[in-house]
Amino acid sequence: MAGHNKWSKIKHRKKIVDGRRSKVWTKCVKAIMVAARNGPDPDMNLALRYAVDEAKYANVPKDTIERAIKKGSGELGAERYETVRYEGYAPGGVAVVIDALTDNRTRTAGDVRNTFSKHEGNLGATGCVGFLFEHKGRIVLTPTADVPPDPESVMDLALEAGANDVRGGDFDPDDPDAPPPAWELLTDPTDFLRVRSAVEALAPKARLKIDEAALAMIPTTVARVDDQETAERILDLVEALESFDDVQKVYTNLGD
Repeated sequence: MAGHNKWSKIKHRKKIVDGRRSKVWTKCVKAIMVAARNGPDPDMNLALRYAVDEAKYANVPKDTIERAIKKGSGELGAERYETVRYEGYAPGGVAVVIDALTDNRTRTAGDVRNTFSKHEGNLGATGCVGFLFEHKGRIVLTPTADVPPDPESVMDLALEAGANDVRGGDFDPDDPDAPPPAWELLTDPTDFLRVRSAVEALAPKARLKIDEAALAMIPTTVARVDDQETAERILDLVEALESFDDVQKVYTNLGD
């Protein structure tokens, strides 16, 4: 039983790592600045709309968002960032995809490579693991009440909103350290805004709220790791990568 409890804590920590956005405001501001190069109006610039909406869910202040748009569009003097993606393997052969925004590719590549090496992983060539993921809209829901809604009501909400898939909702009421249950709704990228708007309208009735809503890389193949020590090393790698300001998102195919 002790071994089961330890692995249970590892899974809880994974959920925390998956949902955490270290230095989240800095990352949101960078994304807005890059998107705003193609125009300062979110209604006319879909990438900017995505970036602004994600910043709002992260509680970035309105004036910070507006300043980032002005800087990105050149109104306040733009900082030049470029998008770059890295791919590699964590311990246990788990696939890792890193999306970054950088003003110095050499620095960022060195930081990512050294972090992989330090945590017993390997930085690979472009495309080495990307085929294991697909681009999806991702909406994370959590309860607004002490008593979580039943899974059937969440499924009904997802179907009514037009989501393609529902995941999660795992919860152990007998574990005082367990995080609140969370449900992950997935949709095609082209349907993301429509589904998200529907979820925003329906969620309060189901005693749910949106914690995250963004386009993401979702694994199509899940890697199972049965060894606790290996799982810890994988999570250490993810945390270290997320600690860099240049790194926007880290995705893995580590299974629960």
